Amino acid sequence: MGLLRCLLAFCVLCPASGFGVDPTLRISILDELMLPQSFDGVTQVQGFHGQSRAFLFQGSSRDVKAAAEVAKRMVQKLRGKNEFTVLVTLKQDYLNSGVIFSIHHSEHRFLELESSGQRNEVRLHYRTKGQQDHTEVFPYSLADNQWHKVSVAVSASHVILHVDCNRIYERVVEAPYMDIPGDTLFWLGQRNSAHGLFKGVMQDVEILVMPQGYISQCPDLNRTCPTCNDFHGLVQKIMELQDVLAKTSRKLSRAEEKMNALDGCYCERTCNISGVVYREDEGWTDGCMNCTCTNGSVHCETISCPPAQCPAGTTPTYVKGVCCKECQPVCLFGGREVVDGDMKAVRDSTGRCLLFECRDRTMHQIVSSEPCPELNCPEAEQITLSDRCCKICQGHDFCSEGHGCVEHSDCVNLEAGDCCVCKDGFRPLREDNAYCEEHDVCLSGLHNCDENALCLNIVGGHSCSCKPGYMGNGTVCKALCDGLCQNGGTCASPNNCICQQGFTGKRCETDINECAEGFIECDSKSTCVNLPGWYHCECRDGYHDNGFFSANGESCVDINECKTGRNTCTNDTVCFNLEGSYDCRCPHGHNCTGDCIHDNKVKHSGQIWILDSDRCSVCSCQAGQVMCRRMVCDCNNPNADLYCCPECDPRLSSQCLHQNGLLTYSSGDTWVENCQQCQCLQGQVDCWPLSCPPGDCEFTVVPEGECCPRCVTDPCQADTIRNDITKTCSDEHNISRFSGSSWIKHGTECTLCQCKNGHICCSVDPMCL
Repeated sequence: MGLLRCLLAFCVLCPASGFGVDPTLRISILDELMLPQSFDGVTQVQGFHGQSRAFLFQGSSRDVKAAAEVAKRMVQKLRGKNEFTVLVTLKQDYLNSGVIFSIHHSEHRFLELESSGQRNEVRLHYRTKGQQDHTEVFPYSLADNQWHKVSVAVSASHVILHVDCNRIYERVVEAPYMDIPGDTLFWLGQRNSAHGLFKGVMQDVEILVMPQGYISQCPDLNRTCPTCNDFHGLVQKIMELQDVLAKTSRKLSRAEEKMNALDGCYCERTCNISGVVYREDEGWTDGCMNCTCTNGSVHCETISCPPAQCPAGTTPTYVKGVCCKECQPVCLFGGREVVDGDMKAVRDSTGRCLLFECRDRTMHQIVSSEPCPELNCPEAEQITLSDRCCKICQGHDFCSEGHGCVEHSDCVNLEAGDCCVCKDGFRPLREDNAYCEEHDVCLSGLHNCDENALCLNIVGGHSCSCKPGYMGNGTVCKALCDGLCQNGGTCASPNNCICQQGFTGKRCETDINECAEGFIECDSKSTCVNLPGWYHCECRDGYHDNGFFSANGESCVDINECKTGRNTCTNDTVCFNLEGSYDCRCPHGHNCTGDCIHDNKVKHSGQIWILDSDRCSVCSCQAGQVMCRRMVCDCNNPNADLYCCPECDPRLSSQCLHQNGLLTYSSGDTWVENCQQCQCLQGQVDCWPLSCPPGDCEFTVVPEGECCPRCVTDPCQADTIRNDITKTCSDEHNISRFSGSSWIKHGTECTLCQCKNGHICCSVDPMCL
């Protein structure tokens, strides 16, 4: 364990040393896409340096997407890798929010790098090994119309962001899931044809399938120590050895159990069919099925009948109790062949009926001493048959005289005889329908149609079609709501939206203001802040959280602005702390100016100014204290600042299209989509993860239909834990398991157990369902 801790320290603290880059490990995206060929909105320009080509991305109508074979080639290098580095040199337009590149399949982003100039963030989107979409946000501004060298290095669960060869962030995150499908889309400078359009210049856009790839961008950054992936690889090998040990122990235990059970006895499992006992591996024929007794269970297969090769004087025909045709003797009667056992009736010149039977290849006359039964039907309804002398009435029950319909087959009366018909849900095993087997998968339920689809049996299988009001391929049918379920709502049935928690309305278009509705009671030191889909109790100005977060704001405590230096009092006044505030008091006998100190500059009492870092905020100095507020927007003012007041922008070009392509938003509008807060700003959509209230707990779960994790005390209910490999579990063989490892419980086939920080949690493996 000491070795593991040492390696973990290396993973975070180790410096770097130089190495070369294998060309097979380099994905040069600009070269692969052969820019600027065939791509509108992309032109070659002067770059940060002259050693490679640079391209200007502009306009709002462009489709810079790799061809299918090119995307497949690039993704192939990246698939399954857990160490890689993304590199780009860029100059992004001021305030632009755009995607540098995106690798996504359907709605899932397997790897995407985005820079938001609206919120001054760098975002890394990817899929986790738990099959969840994840966004890692790094507060940093790249959209300043200046050149920057950017690299994001991923090594298992370790991520490092470098900007201009400076290490900006280093974090431990959920490891990416890189089993990328083959038909994945690869976009450059945009997420798709309508969203995430990057505007500016890009150069040297590369993915290096190796750790510390940023060294190729910044050679002075060197390393010699193991990577986090090296460490995780070691941990994985130990887990694999633990699993091998557990399986070996399990096999030995099973062997001992079998040996103990076999001592002094011999047990044979037999099969009992209709009172007949069959021994192990014994076979028999049941109608048209060949059956075998195997380990106490009956296994049957349909008999395949070979073509009958019959000698002269015989013909293949079905025999009662036998599935396949057998060669039977025939007789000649009236120039036609008659099978042995069949009867034929003829009338002589006087009209007398003579009955003959084929027996031993000769037709023998049968003399009956009994007269024909009297019929109770009119002569017009009487029928003469070819195999008997006595007439019958229409509707005669031939089946009651005996028939050969056997398995899953019913006898049906015809006008002059009977026939066999397979029961519903069965198909014939031979042409006379005497033997049948099950085939109606729709009737039996053994089909893969969606619950909202119609199943139709066809020859050789079945087909599925979605019910009215649903769309899909039949195996998956989704309700139609015309794409109008907003704010993450799901279409449960035609034109019926189920809203995520915190939203209401027919289309989930209305955010529930938990603060205004009186659902929430925050502590007096905090105030209820309504957010899209949820709320939280935020400490009031002059208070901060004490580190023991409480949902109702009880953890808010007073900030001593005088001790912390978070006051704006000038030197001629004395700072006096108050509950939730402070006061700049003038000493007795002094004549104080009432000026303020802001950003190390003196602001005179009564002075008003706009913040350098935020042009939308206005500040004033009042009696030694600085008060700041957001600019008030007056859309009737033709000189209104559209950046600070995007809702005042009436231009159609400033409108945005919703992700579903069916809704439009005006500049300044906000909405929630897939647990992301989105905003339309002058024609560009910018989305970022919903802010969730802080929660300092070991085990968390995201309830269905919600976006933010909630703390739980039961580790078995948690879907996210802070794995601590020093907290191990002992399995049923008393073998130590690291936190995060999983195994199949001894004596079972489908019980999956996991070690969660010293707790063992077992459940049915979903792969067995």
